[in-house]
Amino acid sequence: MLWPFTVIGGGVGYAIASIPGAMLGALLGQALDRRLHVQSLAELRERVSGRSVPRDDELIFILLGRLAKSEGRVVDGHIQQARIEMQRLEMSDPAKRRAIAAFNRGKDGRDNLRVHLTRLKPQPNAAEGLLRACWRMAWADGRATRVERELIVLWGKWLGWPADKVEGLSSGEDEQRARAPASSAGEYQEALRLLGVRSDSEPAQIKHAYRRLLSRHHPDKVAGSGANQLQVRDATERTRELHNAYAVIRDRRGFR
Repeated sequence: MLWPFTVIGGGVGYAIASIPGAMLGALLGQALDRRLHVQSLAELRERVSGRSVPRDDELIFILLGRLAKSEGRVVDGHIQQARIEMQRLEMSDPAKRRAIAAFNRGKDGRDNLRVHLTRLKPQPNAAEGLLRACWRMAWADGRATRVERELIVLWGKWLGWPADKVEGLSSGEDEQRARAPASSAGEYQEALRLLGVRSDSEPAQIKHAYRRLLSRHHPDKVAGSGANQLQVRDATERTRELHNAYAVIRDRRGFR
């Protein structure tokens, strides 16, 4: 780990008073590093730029905002998934406001995410929870795109995770369903039935039905209500069906 103020203090001290000065400057710099929790030159540059170091719960939403914007446009499914993540974390109203600000911050894409993710390397459980949240956001619109996958794998690398382990957190079944073409009228009709809409329903009505059902059946919400493992598994399957149904209708009707 490279402590920036320690290095700077040591260098300045050496220039002023040789080895004794370097030792004193390094000690003073180390004290400043520990007080400000600055662990790298990259993080120091981030702070100098005026962007605050996010808390762990804010970092999640910065990443989610970055994913949502990765294809150029944030859709309703992304917004709904961000709300679900807030519910999953049981956030207070002030925490929700910080999460919304972090989500919007993530959309502008100006954060040095490597700096923030590297500091979570010693916390494998936190890293896994963050990556799982990212996969849920990637699937929020019914499909995980190549850009989204590449971002999540890259972030996993910065967290110290191999690519195959990161990919393993995504559902292969979800990927297979998302890639399946809406080739038959029967599949389209089944998708309409699952969402409880008609073939002539307006896109806004379809999106509303999708969001409402996704919120009702999301496995994290079901688990939070005290359901057993079988009920959570059923909710997971139902959520996958809803994702796939929405993707089929969206592709057939040609809206985002």
